Amino acid sequence: MFTGLVEGRGSTVDHIVEGSGTRLIVAVPAGMLAGTAIGDSVALNGCCLTVVAIDGDRWSFQAGPETLSRTNLGELRPGDPLNLERALPVAARLGGHFVQGHIDGCATVDRILPDGAWVKIWFRAPPALTRQMVSKGSVAVDGVSLTVVEVDAERFSVALIPHTLEVTTLGVRRAGDRVNVETDILAKYVEKLLVKPS
Repeated sequence: MFTGLVEGRGSTVDHIVEGSGTRLIVAVPAGMLAGTAIGDSVALNGCCLTVVAIDGDRWSFQAGPETLSRTNLGELRPGDPLNLERALPVAARLGGHFVQGHIDGCATVDRILPDGAWVKIWFRAPPALTRQMVSKGSVAVDGVSLTVVEVDAERFSVALIPHTLEVTTLGVRRAGDRVNVETDILAKYVEKLLVKPS
């Protein structure tokens, strides 16, 4: 379980093909995730993965076919930034919202609308994702806990403060970029209860 409060940005070093999956090697700035060990969970762009090796500032994670098919992790190139967050400790304060690290699918940056130091971003997303969103509800985009501003059948928007733009990948996103989306877990359960089996 995560909060969607990103602890910082790492950078992609390499992808190594391992059968039908891949080993993702990430450069983690010194001290950023202090105390993390092999076997711990870390969210990369919002996707919960297990640390499988640590070599100095080079950390390795494995992603299987399901993860690669649902996320943007397989598209990362050397040097690309990615958001990092450690799993939520039991006694910690929850500052964002409950984020599982289970990506539901990808959306595409549609429009970026600067407003002084703030930015409003519209994302184009499949109806299966937007059905689970409401205005003023929560959504995680590339692992960042955000409040939905507006939502329609195939798009939703968020407003980003300068701090979020500075410390997450959302500040360097451009139109056409694909981002990971995790909808609110409560919306998933409500939809499951209301939709009749076919």
